[in-house]
Amino acid sequence: MQLSKEEILLKANQVSKNTLMETLNIEMIDYGKDFLVAKMPVNSRVFQPDGVLHGGATAALAESVGSFASHIFLDTENMFVRGLEITANHLKSVTEGHVYAKATFLHKGRTTQLLDIRITDDADNLVSICRLSTISLPKSK
Repeated sequence: MQLSKEEILLKANQVSKNTLMETLNIEMIDYGKDFLVAKMPVNSRVFQPDGVLHGGATAALAESVGSFASHIFLDTENMFVRGLEITANHLKSVTEGHVYAKATFLHKGRTTQLLDIRITDDADNLVSICRLSTISLPKSK
């Protein structure tokens, strides 16, 4: 049975309860054939002491959307996904509004995956470019 876009987004957001994603108010908001988009509010919960978006919060957003993308697009009935490495290049400061992370695959292998994650602000300005590698491992039976 194929889940609808709305069902996939609802399920992704439901499993985020009582996790870092809920703490940072990360929400999966769009999904397509080869991408997943999440948003996160920019407020004091994700600030550095000087009032701008913390790079660690940006990296958490990127890893969250990238890991979910691997989870959604792979055989998770028999496999589970873990992040291996993340890199983040921060290009612009953000002090308010939301940031949006769009994850797309650069490589979608059976065992390893590589995702490009672009972080933008409300005005669609590029904030950060991230790369996430994930691994799919068999679930214990």
